[in-house]
Amino acid sequence: MDSIIQLLASQLDSDAIGSVSEQLGIDKQQAQQAVGMALPTLLGALNRNASSSDGAEALSGALQRDHDGSILDDLPAAVKKRETIEDGSAILGHVFGEKRGDVMNSVSRATKMDSQQVASIFAMIAPIVLGAVGQMQRKKNLDAQGVSAMLRDERQTVETSSSALTQLLDMDSDGDVSDEIISLGSNLLGGLLSGKK
Repeated sequence: MDSIIQLLASQLDSDAIGSVSEQLGIDKQQAQQAVGMALPTLLGALNRNASSSDGAEALSGALQRDHDGSILDDLPAAVKKRETIEDGSAILGHVFGEKRGDVMNSVSRATKMDSQQVASIFAMIAPIVLGAVGQMQRKKNLDAQGVSAMLRDERQTVETSSSALTQLLDMDSDGDVSDEIISLGSNLLGGLLSGKK
């Protein structure tokens, strides 16, 4: 099965990360690290939400209605748009619920970034993640249960990269993020970006 994480990492190239860093006034390494953490965290939250039939139906409907994957066509431009962040902020409220603040604060402490900067990065990335999931849904012609199964498989794929991700992706936990996960977040994009010009 095609990996959503691999699709996203291939799209979030040096130019896209550069746009994120410019928007927030942070260095590129910090942006890369935070984006690398945002991807598996958001996918884990989506998987959790889609684990019930009602949640899967709601997500599938949102994908079909608002997330066709076109956002992936020009990510450097997309992350600079106000509507991307506004859309992303609403998405974060849906996928994290009451855990939103805990997650942002955990990543903030771990990356030594301001929690507002972290929230902005997650808001930039959330519509991109949904765009990738929506693109996969269309490509594979998946119904709601198919989307749920795809996210479940994706979680398993991500978790094989590091057992520490289990804690991060368990949204019932207290939201702590270990140094190992921070390192994985950097390496997730770092390894792919190193070969890009």
